[in-house]
Amino acid sequence: MIRPSAASAVWLLALVCLVAPGCAAYRVGSETLYAPDVATVYVPMIESDSFRRDLGERLTEAVIKEIELKTPYKVVGTPDADSILSARLMGERKLLEFENQNDDPRALEYNLTAQVTWLNRRRQPLAPVNAIPLAADFIPMTQTGTMLPEPGQSDASAQQQAIQRLAEQIVATMEEPW
Repeated sequence: MIRPSAASAVWLLALVCLVAPGCAAYRVGSETLYAPDVATVYVPMIESDSFRRDLGERLTEAVIKEIELKTPYKVVGTPDADSILSARLMGERKLLEFENQNDDPRALEYNLTAQVTWLNRRRQPLAPVNAIPLAADFIPMTQTGTMLPEPGQSDASAQQQAIQRLAEQIVATMEEPW
């Protein structure tokens, strides 16, 4: 006859042997947020349809910094990387939010809209599945920056705020869906 402690050890061993194979495919930690088959990303210069100078260059720099800071990916300077993240600034607008009784602007909103494509080596989209059905080849994104002229904020500071937010949104789309 088997002792109770030995019997419980046998049952525990059998349970572990049955459950362990089911856990083999799980990834833990921050690696679960990003595609496991991508190690390098090439970010070409972002093109801009805007008449304002250097918006594409500033957004490219912000996106590269965000990728290096928040993802396990390494940004490389050659197009033969594991993936290519390309974007195009489609437009920028400045909207009046509030004005005083003399029609002077008190608060303005600066909008940037970009079209983003993330492709793997075989030029297939790596973008996550969207809840809203869109064309598979691009993801439209819009971000804003607020400008308050009275305390001394300028167009440049509102642009930089919108660029930073847009870069964060672009890099956030590189995460895998839950």
